[in-house]
Amino acid sequence: MDIIYYPNAETIQAAIRADDPLLVLISHDGGHVIIGSIDDSPEHYILLKQVGMSELTIDQYFRIVLDKSGADWTFVCPPDYKGIPDKTRRITQFYKDGFAVIPHVLSELGYVVGINIPTRYRRHFDVMAGM
Repeated sequence: MDIIYYPNAETIQAAIRADDPLLVLISHDGGHVIIGSIDDSPEHYILLKQVGMSELTIDQYFRIVLDKSGADWTFVCPPDYKGIPDKTRRITQFYKDGFAVIPHVLSELGYVVGINIPTRYRRHFDVMAGM
């Protein structure tokens, strides 16, 4: 797993010890992770820009806000996720993949926490339920 720390590993380790919230971007395959302190990077797309990547690549990542109390998953399924044209199947696959990849990566980072999808992102559950 390739990990990029912003602004650097020492700053992120200090944030972890202080239990400051972190922004985490996890590639859909779990092989690439970008971590930044929410104090240095207030939004995921800003974190991408800060590490020299285009903010347009945001859909290539699961987006997490993390601290020791849990992981909030910004559940936004890209419209072209895995080339699946059917919206219900696409969102369902994104959900399954996220719950396969995210806990593994978080545990590798030393976090064994629950994953929460905030209420404002749960509208996709209606799609998965066929509503």
